Amino acid sequence: MTLIPFDDRDGSIWWDGAVVPWRDAKLHVLSHGLHYASAVFEGERAYNGHIFKLREHTERLLESGRILGFEIPWSADQIDEACLQTLERSGLTDAYIRPLAWRGSEQLSVSAQATRIHLMVAAWAWPNLFGADRMKGVRLATSKWKRPHPETAPIHAKAAGLYMTSTMSKHDAEAQGYSDALMLDWRGQVSEATGANIFFVMDGALHTPTADCFLDGITRRTVMALAAKRQIPVVERAIMPDEMGHATEVFVTGSAAEVTPVRQIDDLHFDSGLVTATLLKDYEALVRMAPEQVRLQLAA
Repeated sequence: MTLIPFDDRDGSIWWDGAVVPWRDAKLHVLSHGLHYASAVFEGERAYNGHIFKLREHTERLLESGRILGFEIPWSADQIDEACLQTLERSGLTDAYIRPLAWRGSEQLSVSAQATRIHLMVAAWAWPNLFGADRMKGVRLATSKWKRPHPETAPIHAKAAGLYMTSTMSKHDAEAQGYSDALMLDWRGQVSEATGANIFFVMDGALHTPTADCFLDGITRRTVMALAAKRQIPVVERAIMPDEMGHATEVFVTGSAAEVTPVRQIDDLHFDSGLVTATLLKDYEALVRMAPEQVRLQLAA
């Protein structure tokens, strides 16, 4: 597979209120966000020209900034419009959208009171995170790295620094021939994959870890709502690794991962069954609806 460098592409990026050529979207190497991970972001997908649950993503972006101690100087309406403008400029109807807010280069120390907050939005074509073979089911290896205690990290923010252990875990898993890593938390309980939430089908019900030390994903909540409409019981609870063998189906969810079956975790093997297939089909239908239809569908 030939990779196209992200710094050398045609296109445009929305940056601090202006649209700039893609190749000109550069920042200083002494930016605080680069040195101290004082950055927050979102991962969004557009289908048929509509960004799925755009306002929910925008509100989470603003809240993530507040959790890290800064206010993004654009309103939710302005950020929504920036995302839509960026999508339109991309010439794509199906795309991945990445808003990012970060502290600038006015001050470089642990303290960042004097820094300016910047915001950019980019969009590009990016199929499912796991590629064309995802429907065969992905393989996960349990990581040695763990999700942190809520008192040690801003676990309710989509903060750039939290993804350091995700990258290390995913690289370790890939080196072993797996697709991704399964993350446990500091207690040894199942939490999520490196960038996606996880669900287990056990005795006809959908079981998922309580989101008390990792992000309660927008796709996660969407799938739970779809399951409820299908009258599939949803159980949020602590799940220990030795319980995973009782599952008959496993899948992961996220804006990048969408709904993706899991066929293996370490030495455990799973089939992609009816529950996974049903929710995947329902999700794929939902994301291609217009925003008002999405609201009506989930409210019904």
